Amino acid sequence: MAACVRSVRELIRRFSSRTFDPPPLNPPRRVVVTGLGMATPLGCGVDTTWRRLLEGRCGVRKLSLSDLRMEGFDEATIMHTYDQLASKVVAAVPCGKEEGEFDEKRWLQTKDHKSVARFISYALCSADEALGDAKWHPNEPESKERTGVSIGGGTGCISDILDAAKLICEKRVRRLSPFFIPRILINMAAGHVSIKYGFRGPNHSAVTACATGAHSVGDAMRMIQFGDADVMVAGGTESSIDALSVSRALATKYNSFPEVASRPFDCGRDGFVIGEGCGILILENSKVLSLNWNRNLIMQYKGGPKSMQKFEDMECQVTLITLLNHIMMEGELFLLCNSGLLSSDIDYINAHATSTPLGDAIEAKSIEYVFANHATSGALALSSTKGATGHLLGAAGSVEAIFSVLAIHHGIAPLTINLEKPDPCFHGSFTPLTASKEMPIRASLSNSFGFGGTNASLLFTSPP
Repeated sequence: MAACVRSVRELIRRFSSRTFDPPPLNPPRRVVVTGLGMATPLGCGVDTTWRRLLEGRCGVRKLSLSDLRMEGFDEATIMHTYDQLASKVVAAVPCGKEEGEFDEKRWLQTKDHKSVARFISYALCSADEALGDAKWHPNEPESKERTGVSIGGGTGCISDILDAAKLICEKRVRRLSPFFIPRILINMAAGHVSIKYGFRGPNHSAVTACATGAHSVGDAMRMIQFGDADVMVAGGTESSIDALSVSRALATKYNSFPEVASRPFDCGRDGFVIGEGCGILILENSKVLSLNWNRNLIMQYKGGPKSMQKFEDMECQVTLITLLNHIMMEGELFLLCNSGLLSSDIDYINAHATSTPLGDAIEAKSIEYVFANHATSGALALSSTKGATGHLLGAAGSVEAIFSVLAIHHGIAPLTINLEKPDPCFHGSFTPLTASKEMPIRASLSNSFGFGGTNASLLFTSPP
């Protein structure tokens, strides 16, 4: 034993005293987007969603009793809960068998339905479309081992938690399904996609509030750049229409007119409209795999937890705004520096703008600060697509990343609907689009900011 210890100490001494040259750095891998898939309140499928977005359609509707997902409760309790809700508008994925609708029988009511919650089914549906778009269905073991999945979510299946709590209150905990935990775990969306297609590469799931979708895409890009995978299925998914999730949703002024409730950057905004859906992108290492879409993707992001003080009263509001403004500017500046692009190279920004009084104004001021003359000249197109989709929480970042990719691909910057009177922070040519604009787009930026100071910006560019 003593001899073994001496041997280990000698090895430590020799290695600690020896000078090593650092290993050569591998050049960064170029990462491209080859497939897209989505399910949103505007419809199921990329073509349907994009067409309706450009048409100025809206996916927000009035909250129904069935949206509460309280099947195990008596009618009186359901009605009482509905009446107590201050916000009665939601942005739900349309379900049915018609074109552009989510087919519950195919994706949710399967033989594995006991372990597949709705947010998981949205991921399975969107991943299927994206993989088909990319024509990526590998059969070789090596290709499957080099294909990974990075799909995150914000809240998981809250309705299942409500049902479980009801069983506990009724002293019937033994009736709790053994699938309860697998259904609510957010990483099970990535798990089910990996299992279905036999992918054995990195399996990753971010949970970073409203920046989740963007972080999932950014993490996937870095996994490819680091050599952990050659192909990644990346995005965010969310199923947040239920009694608990909508109980404190913020938009309350437009219950009678749900189509105009989500109004980013507008003076009449009073909070976001809670939504659901999924966005999936297929990312590939361009040096290893042949491309189907000749679209280049460059993604860098500055995200993660930020140290934020606890604010006890509204007198600290100015300090809070200053801090958040700094965080957003820091992320966008880091992104531009790391990408090698100038601020004037960005043609379109898909803003996070969720239709909240403070958040929208803070982001607008940050954009004006970072992009300066480029923003005020009118050359920079800016919009928030949340007027049409509502706020998809953990899926927002990846859905809006897809919109940013499509803006480049089609040469169209989508509009901001319900923007009637822009916030006073806008002036002159620096104002969000109120109509879709055809224009050459070389680079687009997608912002995502989450509760807790977790932020991400994704930068996409056209092929060189």
